[in-house]
Amino acid sequence: MKVGLFLDTFYPMVDGVIKVVDNYATRLAKKGEVVLFCPGVKGYDEAEDKKYPYEIVRCHSLPLGGLDYSLPLGSVDPSFQIPLSRSNVDLVHIHSPFTLGIAGTFYAKIHNVPLIATLHSQYRQDFARQLKLEPAVKMALSTVMMTFNACDECWAVNDAIKALYQKEYGLTAPCKVVQNATDHVPVDDPAAAAARVNERYGLESDDVVFLFVGRINFIKNIDFTVRALKILKDRGHKFKMLFVGQGQDEHKLKELVESLDLQDIVIMAGLVSKREDLQDLYSRAKLFLFPSLYDANSLVQIEAACQSTPSVFLKGARTAATVTDGVNAIVCEPTEESFAGRIEEVMNDEALYLRLSTAAHDQLYVDWDDVVDGVYEKYLEIVEAKKQDIEARKLSNRLRQAFLPDVEDSHL
Repeated sequence: MKVGLFLDTFYPMVDGVIKVVDNYATRLAKKGEVVLFCPGVKGYDEAEDKKYPYEIVRCHSLPLGGLDYSLPLGSVDPSFQIPLSRSNVDLVHIHSPFTLGIAGTFYAKIHNVPLIATLHSQYRQDFARQLKLEPAVKMALSTVMMTFNACDECWAVNDAIKALYQKEYGLTAPCKVVQNATDHVPVDDPAAAAARVNERYGLESDDVVFLFVGRINFIKNIDFTVRALKILKDRGHKFKMLFVGQGQDEHKLKELVESLDLQDIVIMAGLVSKREDLQDLYSRAKLFLFPSLYDANSLVQIEAACQSTPSVFLKGARTAATVTDGVNAIVCEPTEESFAGRIEEVMNDEALYLRLSTAAHDQLYVDWDDVVDGVYEKYLEIVEAKKQDIEARKLSNRLRQAFLPDVEDSHL
């Protein structure tokens, strides 16, 4: 089987969806052929693309001012269209509904191969923030849903996202839940991992460390985190906060930290891309702070659970749909006072922390090898079902032509 994956951004840009697709492609390449169709973004190196265990076909893209992403131009790029038309993939799996997702949709329909889409994001939030006017938001969402509803099957990352798309976005295509996972593994020696992090960031061995990993963008509510940390500091708690990542709001975050006089506790670590270094960071952290109401189901919370590091979420966050408050995570009211208070509760109750830590690892840590094994089996089933459907249609047409040769299709 040859699988075509379609995505509207890729490395060297880093986000959760990119990691998902890379992990899919890497493991699927052990079972068959994989082609990833994606844009060329700033800083990418063709030589680096050759190092991946799957084929990468890139198109030209146009940087979008003020945003972290670029606009793929695959529809007007012959160097992209020709390899796409000759790819002969047996199944198309789109991971975004925009230009390259649409290219994958067209390919699937023209070549009559199965079309799957993963529902990674809450698009209404993006449209509302960028377009402002509700009629424009509705039009944009309707356009996106035309792509998803054209699919043979959609995969939601959790039950909350499935419900959102079906009840609020107008999803009519068949939908099932296929959860995300991680390629991280627990560190062999937590003490050695902690020592490496301490040395790298100037931490003391007894420092309590909180962590955020992701795009530095206020849509992820990281300004909320900073204000909650101010409450904790004012109550006399000692800790350090590491923000790991890059993004368009790095300067705004730095300004906020300075305005609240938190320079002594907040460390902006920048981008950390090496998996081993990230594993060390998660292992060193006491809590992973993730108050995002934007994310659907982030890989970072699974990466944290891999190292037995509990996460703190807000009620109403769909990314908290897979956790249980007080059992394997903390889910608090969406106020800075509540967020600070629940962190304080965990800091003051070591027995509670140990229960959360153990359960986070045991219940929330999922490995990509297991997930992609299941994905491949689903692919095989969908491809076979599509073939049977095509054969049934052919048989129906032959029977119609044999017994009703003079009846037009419009009369049937």
